[in-house]
Amino acid sequence: MAQINPSILSADFARLAEEAKAVEGADWLHVDVMDNHFVPNLTLGVPVVESLSRATDIPLDCHLMIENPDRWAPQYVEAGAGSVTFHVEAAAAPVRLAREIRAKGARASMALKPATPIEPFEDLLPELDMLLIMTVEPGFGGQAFLDIMLPKIRRTRELISKHGLELWLQVDGGVSEETIEQCAEAGADVFVAGSAVYGAEDPAEAVRSLRDMAAGTIASAPWACDH
Repeated sequence: MAQINPSILSADFARLAEEAKAVEGADWLHVDVMDNHFVPNLTLGVPVVESLSRATDIPLDCHLMIENPDRWAPQYVEAGAGSVTFHVEAAAAPVRLAREIRAKGARASMALKPATPIEPFEDLLPELDMLLIMTVEPGFGGQAFLDIMLPKIRRTRELISKHGLELWLQVDGGVSEETIEQCAEAGADVFVAGSAVYGAEDPAEAVRSLRDMAAGTIASAPWACDH
């Protein structure tokens, strides 16, 4: 099943509650947390996530682009996130962290930067609920999609299938009507979309359109047919 997660990084930060309402019908609301250390940008933190969780019924998908997620990630579950993604490049003990996130009641997700291969982390996959393949360098919205990530998405989907896992495969970066079908064909089923949603005249309709495009591709994709 295709899921669309609009990224509030592309929303109006002065009107976050209204911007969340503008995408009612979305599967998750993607919240980019940046600390100006792991990535060269600073966005928002626990207090804003707490406020957002009270302002919307859409579950929050928090993507932590921060140093020391081992310390901070559990606080985002407590703040109301339904899914918390940490970067494997920043985590000291990814298995322990994934188990702690799950134990606190959220879905545990691990993200990989474009240059980080999936193969060394094959044994970690059963510990996760979702894996995020970055299709741009993390840190800024509005970047162009890196099509060289498509083979990595395919390899990741093959590993998921090999182990028979019910693991969501998310892509984040440059996802739009021009790129979503390529990602879906390669094996992604969860799509973070920023400017493609919040830059549209009708954000809710943009969510529906993107979901329909992805779902149509997944329905005939070889990886889904074999699933």
